Parts: sequence; C-alpha cells; structure tokens
Amino acid sequence: MGTVRALLLISGFLAMAFLDEPTSAPKPPSAGARDDTSAQGAPAKQDKPKESAAKKHRGEFTISKETTYVTGPLDKDGYIDYAAALNERLSKGVTPENNANVLIWKALGPHPVSAMMSAEFFRMMGMEPPPEKGNYFIDQGEYIKDHLKLDLKSEKGDEFFKQVGRCSAKPWSSEEYPNVASWLKANERPLALIFEASKRSHYFSPNVPPKTEKGPGGLIAVVLPGVQKCRGLATLLIVRAMFRAGRGLDYEAWQDLLACHRFSHLVGRGATLIEALVGIAIESVAIRGELALLGGADLQTKTIMSCLHDLQKLPPIPALADHVDLGQRFIHLDLINMADRHGIQYFNSLAGNEAKEPSVLELLGGEFILNGIDWDPAFRSTNRMYDRLAAFTRTKDRVSRQKQWDQIRGDLTTLKQKIDSGELAKKIAMDIVDGKDFAKEKGQALGDILLFLMTPAVQKVQDAADRAKQYNDNLHLAFALEWYRREHKGYPEKLEVLAPKYLKEIPIDLFSGKPLIYRSFPSGYTLYSVGVNGKDDGGQGFDDDPRGDDIVIRMPLP
Repeated sequence: MGTVRALLLISGFLAMAFLDEPTSAPKPPSAGARDDTSAQGAPAKQDKPKESAAKKHRGEFTISKETTYVTGPLDKDGYIDYAAALNERLSKGVTPENNANVLIWKALGPHPVSAMMSAEFFRMMGMEPPPEKGNYFIDQGEYIKDHLKLDLKSEKGDEFFKQVGRCSAKPWSSEEYPNVASWLKANERPLALIFEASKRSHYFSPNVPPKTEKGPGGLIAVVLPGVQKCRGLATLLIVRAMFRAGRGLDYEAWQDLLACHRFSHLVGRGATLIEALVGIAIESVAIRGELALLGGADLQTKTIMSCLHDLQKLPPIPALADHVDLGQRFIHLDLINMADRHGIQYFNSLAGNEAKEPSVLELLGGEFILNGIDWDPAFRSTNRMYDRLAAFTRTKDRVSRQKQWDQIRGDLTTLKQKIDSGELAKKIAMDIVDGKDFAKEKGQALGDILLFLMTPAVQKVQDAADRAKQYNDNLHLAFALEWYRREHKGYPEKLEVLAPKYLKEIPIDLFSGKPLIYRSFPSGYTLYSVGVNGKDDGGQGFDDDPRGDDIVIRMPLP
C-alpha cells in the first residue's frame, strides 16, 4: 500500500486546501539549527549554514544526538552527510592491506552484475579500479552462456546447475563432471584471491550514493553488486573443497571450508542487513560443505579432532545489533534528509511509482506541503524505533525477544491503520487548510509514514541468524559424534555422554529451550532442532519432502 495510497489521501486534502484557502501561503524554509552536543558528547560547532544553503531546505531540523543522531559532517547544503559519517565509522583501522574487500573486487572485476562503480568507491578503499579486462570470477550463468554456449533455460544448461549442486554436496572427480572441473579451472585466479581475502582481518565496503541533479541519491540507493556475487564465490570454494576431497587431499579441502567460514564472517560485518543475510547464507554453505566432507570422505580420527577444534576457534556470526544500530539507522535517518532535499516525489519513488505522467500531488502543487515542515519529530521517532530494534536484537532469550517484537509490530500496525484511515494525510495538509502552525504535526505524520514503509523486517533476519547459529551448534555435535563413533565403534545412545571429553558442554535447542532431538541407530543418527516454528516436524527440514521447519543433520548423508 504504502506511499501511493497515503499520498493520494494527502492530495485530497490538498485539493480542499487550494479551494478553501486560496490566499494561504506556506512558511518560508529555514536552515537547520544545531544543538550543543555531538554524537560523542563533545560541543557541536555553532556555525550556521550559509544563507544560500539554507534556501535549499524545505523544512527545519535540529542537529543533535536526539534528532539527527550525529552532528556531522555537513554537506554544502547543510544536511548531515550520513554516507560520510557511516564510512568514517566503518573504515576505522582499515587499510588496503587488511581489507578483504580489496581482494574481493580484484577477483570480481570492475562491473559485477553489469554495475558501474564510481572511481570514488575504489579510491575510498585505497585501490585503483580493476582493469576492464582480466581473469575475473565467472559465475555459473556466465559459464553456461559464454563458455558452454548453452541457453540458461535449456535442459543442458539446467543440468550444469544441478551438477554444481552435486559437486558441492559430495567429493567428486573431473572424470565424473568434466564441465564443472573446467569451470573450476577457469576460476583459479579468483579462487586464490578469495582464499587470501578470507585471511584478512577487516571488511570495508564504502557507501557511495549515486548523484542526482538535486544532490546525493541517499544511502538507500547505494548498490551492492559485489555482495551479490559473494555467495557464488563461496559456492566455488565449496566445489573446490569437494574436488580436493575426491582426490584424497583432506587437509587442503578442509582449508577451503574454513576459508568459506571466515569469508562469511567478513562479509557479514558490512553495514547493512543485506550484507548480514549474505554472510549468514555463506555460513550455511560452509556448514553443508563440512558435513559433506564428514559424511563423504574417509577422515582419520586425528583429522576429525583437529577439524572440531578449528571450528570451535572460529569467531561467532557478527551481531545483528551492530547492523541495526548503525547502518540501518543511518539509512533511515538519511531518508528524512532525502525527503526534504528531493521533495514529495521521493515518497513516490520509495513506493516504486515510476509513472511518467505527473502525479496528482504534482498537479496540485503538492511540494508545498513540505515547506516549513519541522522534521524533528520524524527524526526522534526514527531514533526511538531503532533503539527498540537494537534492543530486540541484543536480547538473547527468544521468548522475551518475541514479546518485544509483538509490541513493535503492534505499533507499526497502528501506523498502517492511521495511514489507511487518512488521519496522517489530514495532519500533513492541516497548515494549508486553516493557516495554523502544524509544522511538527506534519513532520510527525510523514515520519510515521516512513516508519511504516521502511522499518526493516528485523525479526526475519534475526530468525535467519538464529538458524545459522543452531546449524553451527549441530555441526559441532556432528564432528563430536563422529569422533565418539571412531573410538567406541558406534554412536552413543544419548548426547550427554559427549561432555566433557568430546565437547565441553552439549548445546540446547535455541528455539525450544530444551535438549536437541537425537535418535541413533546402528549405522547412523538423526539430530535436529525444532526450528523457528517451535514445533517438532519429525525431523523434516527445508529440503525434505514433505518440507518441514526442523534444522536437521542426518548420518549417513541422504
């Protein structure tokens, strides 16, 4: 629904305004003021923006921790430069030598997904743009089309995708899958770069908004083509690991799998929830590969012990609270800047309204509704929401967390009802209707519309992170169970016997708060968590038929 309906409702009130109050004039725009405290508690600068810059503001806003959250830097028009503020925080301690993203882009080349990255993007990482031509990553689709000369939708093209899936799920040989082996060979250089990237200590991807005639396009318009390609790079690592395992190179295979884990943690440290989700997805790819090695290769007992110890030394998945509290907060606050800078049509663009004909608002002169608006209530309510979202992601107990989310969802539902009823639209148009000063009411109403439209689905991302954490715990148990089997000629009847020799303690089911469900039999076992839905689906997971929600490990592998 969103913006389009809300703006149509506003246009109705505007029409009444122009009919009933033809002589009413909007308040002149004024420059944003500054307060005395910065985000770090230090005194903020008291210089006022230049008069020429002030004229570009449609409304008013206060620069403070409570409203704009940061007090600088300011751009030439007197707005907070949220991209610069975010990049400053993300780039601390980063150099071209320790930034994994430098090597990622050397592996991808200058135009992944046909994206045109600005020279500023590469300059901020301290590197030259990769040359136009080079030995760059070739994804599965490109290989099918450009090397095998097949239609992606053809039967043979589809078969290549399936073969890559098989080669990431078990040890394999070039004799079995010659096309996959050729694809692997064609990617030797990108693979070497990604392996080295996984050893680096930092990950920094600069946020460079596109430029428009009216100024920056905003953080929400920043493209992430490199991140989109990272999952494909992770799959490449797993395919090579299984190829090495098929040749008996267990140590080399394991190093590729560890590299995939490290790679997931680096990408997952980016500013946005998109990067967090890609990191989580890569983590799952790594775990599937490690289970394939455990179940498909004849590992020595010492190797199994060593692998388990390596897994236990890996850092945890990056906390979602860091993404919410910083990156996503800055993106949302910057939306308010963009609304003031670009005008009411910016709300239409958020709703995907790309109509070439003028909108009703534009025909009615709807831009006037932003003149003199006080954005402080919008800034404040946005910060309060992100404080709540950050607290939600920091809460460990799922029951308590669910209560917090129910309250947040209830508040967003109330905002939707206000939008649908026209209540917010009426507030936005009020100062035109009767000439009174409703600047704050307008700011609050437009801020509420943005909150309803743009508050991220943090609960779903948190569920994905919890699933990855549970899957990782189950993986540790799988290696401990295999170690036990080698020493006792069979799997244990209960998980409890694994502690403390094989594992310091037995993890519980994050989703039920109870012990994980474990069933052993002479030649294998089934181990699972009940998953996000909290129900025992009988050990049926996402890939099973019928599909379930359980997080499952089976040995021997299906």
